[in-house]
Amino acid sequence: MLLRLAGPLQSWGERSAFSPMRDTASFPTRSALIGMFCAAQGLARDESEAELNRCAGLEFTIRIDRPGTRMIDYHTVGGGLPKQLTAATSGGDHKGNAVITRRHYLADAVFTIAVTGADDDIARIAAALHQPYWAPYLGRRSCVPDEPFLLRASVDDPVRELMERVPLSRPAAGEHPLSSEAPHIPVAFLWERYPHPQLPDDAVTLTANDVPISFAQHGRSHGKRRLHRTTEPLAVTLRGDQATLYQRLIDYAKKDT
Repeated sequence: MLLRLAGPLQSWGERSAFSPMRDTASFPTRSALIGMFCAAQGLARDESEAELNRCAGLEFTIRIDRPGTRMIDYHTVGGGLPKQLTAATSGGDHKGNAVITRRHYLADAVFTIAVTGADDDIARIAAALHQPYWAPYLGRRSCVPDEPFLLRASVDDPVRELMERVPLSRPAAGEHPLSSEAPHIPVAFLWERYPHPQLPDDAVTLTANDVPISFAQHGRSHGKRRLHRTTEPLAVTLRGDQATLYQRLIDYAKKDT
């Protein structure tokens, strides 16, 4: 299936423990995506173990249509209130003063994601995303996704769709304009499995600690995975007229229904 993650703000935390600095990865994490699938099916944190096992076989390929601009929000909870009304501690007491955090976001980012897996798993997840028990969000509840969100519920080759058919969003503000005669656009991709025998010379290999092992409230844990970042030439026609982008995206999504 194919997902398009776009909206005013996104935030993909890389650390499971609460800390005063709430960071974001520069791309949607595997943990966040699988958590989104669990939530759409109505699975609470302590009910998600079986789904985590089923999702272990999913493969994600991320096309970075627009990386977004990093921004930081100075955030407080519980200031100026009596102690019994301030933020609670894990032991059941109250902190007695304001909790201060600095929360990182990606503004105006767009990611298109190919999700590959067993037919039964994809069908189950896509059905839940069509009618979610808990609405999807882009890393934090305040980060609402744009439409269309689920572009296609079933495609034979989702990676090929990313490369050849899914419309490409406009560039970031200030990006160097392409020559009117340029036949291709360089677009960044993140691969769990590169589709060709050999990585290009300019590929960058990354390690992400975002494979969910447990979503338990007091026992969240993650494992590591390896990603490859490459730049792929896409046909300039995928970007097309940006005034018609949303209509083209909707038309593309409607072909699935």
